[in-house]
Amino acid sequence: MKFHNGCWLFKEGYECFSPQQVYEVRKKEKEVVLCAPTSRINHKGDTLGGINLTIKITAPMDGVIRVQTFHHLGVQDRGPKFELNLPENADAFKMEETEEKIIVKSGHLVLIIDKNNWSMRYERDGYLLTKSEWRDLAYLKSDWKGYAYDRRNDDAYMCQQLGLSVGELVYGLGERFTPFVKNGQSVEIWNEDGGTSTDQSYKNIPFYLSNRGYGVFVNHPEKVEFEVATEQVSKTAFSVKGESLDYFLIDGPSMKDVLVKYTDITGKPALPPQWTFGLWLSTSFTTDYDEKTVMSFIDGMEQRGIPLSVFHFDCCWMREFHWTDFVWDERVFPDPKGMLERIKAKGIKICVWINPYIGQESILFREGMEKGYFLKRPNGDVWQWDMWQPGIAIVDFTNPEATKWYQEKLEELVDMGVDCFKTDFGERIPIDAVYYDGKDAEKMHNYYTYLYNKAVFDVLEKKKGHEEAVVFARSATVGGQKFPVHWGGDCWSNYVSMAESLRGGLSLTSSGFGFWSHDIGGFESQSTPDVYKRWAAFGLLSTHSRLHGSTSYRVPWAYDDEAVDVVRFFTKLKLSLMPYLYSGAVKTSETGIPMMRSMALEFEGDKNCEYLDKQYMLGDNILVAPIFNEEGESSYYLPAGTWTNYLTGETAEGGCWRTERHGYLSIPMWVRANSIVATGIQAERADYDFKDNVEMKVYQLAGTAESVVYQEHEKVLKLQLTRGQSAEGTKEEVTGKVTGVSGCKVRFVNCKAVNVRGAASVLDGNDTVITLERDGEFHCEITE
Repeated sequence: MKFHNGCWLFKEGYECFSPQQVYEVRKKEKEVVLCAPTSRINHKGDTLGGINLTIKITAPMDGVIRVQTFHHLGVQDRGPKFELNLPENADAFKMEETEEKIIVKSGHLVLIIDKNNWSMRYERDGYLLTKSEWRDLAYLKSDWKGYAYDRRNDDAYMCQQLGLSVGELVYGLGERFTPFVKNGQSVEIWNEDGGTSTDQSYKNIPFYLSNRGYGVFVNHPEKVEFEVATEQVSKTAFSVKGESLDYFLIDGPSMKDVLVKYTDITGKPALPPQWTFGLWLSTSFTTDYDEKTVMSFIDGMEQRGIPLSVFHFDCCWMREFHWTDFVWDERVFPDPKGMLERIKAKGIKICVWINPYIGQESILFREGMEKGYFLKRPNGDVWQWDMWQPGIAIVDFTNPEATKWYQEKLEELVDMGVDCFKTDFGERIPIDAVYYDGKDAEKMHNYYTYLYNKAVFDVLEKKKGHEEAVVFARSATVGGQKFPVHWGGDCWSNYVSMAESLRGGLSLTSSGFGFWSHDIGGFESQSTPDVYKRWAAFGLLSTHSRLHGSTSYRVPWAYDDEAVDVVRFFTKLKLSLMPYLYSGAVKTSETGIPMMRSMALEFEGDKNCEYLDKQYMLGDNILVAPIFNEEGESSYYLPAGTWTNYLTGETAEGGCWRTERHGYLSIPMWVRANSIVATGIQAERADYDFKDNVEMKVYQLAGTAESVVYQEHEKVLKLQLTRGQSAEGTKEEVTGKVTGVSGCKVRFVNCKAVNVRGAASVLDGNDTVITLERDGEFHCEITE
């Protein structure tokens, strides 16, 4: 929210109360509490009345400092609150005090407060991260009367401004379809069902990353308003309504390190099952379909040689006007259990669409109403409206019995054969509702989606085990990354929307979310065959891949024969990459570093990468640049170093832009030097066995490289390579060590190896393929 009128004045009707000095310091073992008057105290008479701010500073973990500012401590917080992991670590908090300064240390992060002329300065080992100066931390109140204010007016806010250095850029704040770099944007953290072509977002996260290697997490579930270099172009401001403000400043030093610490606090992404990385096919949204239609899609994919991992039933698996009642529409699905068994017999998992709303025609409505399972209005009526379904009520997940009731319906579906749920909606949550446990309705607006998705995820964990639990979610708030996967929502079926979808995904993965998907071909309307084919390449080189639309089917033969070829080609390409992708997913679940990430996140310090939002890294080693035009032209940037085209084997030196044209069976896809990419030798489905079925592709080996392959959470293979001069200094030698499997192939791409010892080898075009029959070492000389 903007409070300023230019540089010196404030918005009409508002008064600003900002700390002037530190009047009193109360230090404890794990915290320091400051009394900070907002007017200068020259004598005891100045302490009579006025506004003081109480500021509590803690350090929950190394490299993290938390600042909580209160006007009135007695204001009741009815919640909800984010579920945070805050270990009690007294060692993280260190404090020094002099006559002039208070110095709080947490690891390499330091907060320096000027006691006599209030200011705050955050440093890492003397390097300025950001600072807060005169009037930057403020309590702002309208209708101030000097010694009191009109208590009938609750128009009070807490605001913190943090300085931006020259060249500093801000990323994150959730899934945002506006420009990738947030400088110059006003951002409201307020979940809305607004599509992908506006400044609204389904997934609003009050957390941002700075390219100076720090992040800021504002610990408020309600609306948080950010002004990123807008009203004060040299500052980022964030404000919340009420009497307090709570934020964490998180040191890196890299942006990846910030994400590791942020997800230490808010939760790591769960590891999706291996099968989820294959191709998902949907019935689409409002299309007519029955079992015959469904089986024709599944059989059609099989007949055309397109491996399918998941079939998704969207809304119309239930009778219209009855959403959500969890009852199959018997008019078109007379034998749902038998149908699911027939689908699963083909090795295909099943997903069904749900939402947290109960339509008035649903058989569940009266039961939920009578038992008090729905949100209510202040007068005790069920909160209903006619948006989405006529007369919908909203399940109250703060009521344990309502949650259990909802979950029991899902358990029946799991017992029937359903493997996962698409948790749609959860954004348009009213702020005038009354909750079972008395939670603040305004704060629940964003937080509702957390309880909703957690309730569904918990069912899948209970019924299928932690390793198999997965949802396909649209809405999210802080902590939602613990319940993957998330998709980008309702996009149009054109290149502009394809690009905005990618921006939203890169913004989301810069906000603590590890996995992301989108509707291949677009959701609204129907794309041209050209857009569909380009989007298929992009979608099948995302972490998760789903064919889904609104009013028309998204099977490839609905477009043209070439679309079938494209979907088949990129589906099989993705399946061949499963050892690489799944192992990268394990790393994401352990660290919080997203699997699909921006160039800015991967190549910090490269100025060419700072604004890039039309290309990305898929895992640690593969760069992908989708094509966004009918001409098939791609213009993209290769960072410095040697790169190898994954599809053609071409090598190129980076540090430059490339412009080229591609057919539909091609896409710019490059592997960085000194990479090992684990691939499957036989890959017919997403959940295939990696054991004795992996080829490790080695690109431009220099020095040492290592790759670990995981399957079902377990390490199954490890390859270590070292390249150096021979003892005589006349030859290039490679020593390799493989552990974990009884057989493995190592392919040195564009590299000829001679004098191989300890393994068999063959020359395959420009590559050398070494085959190991058992664990052990091998040695060779290489020529290039």
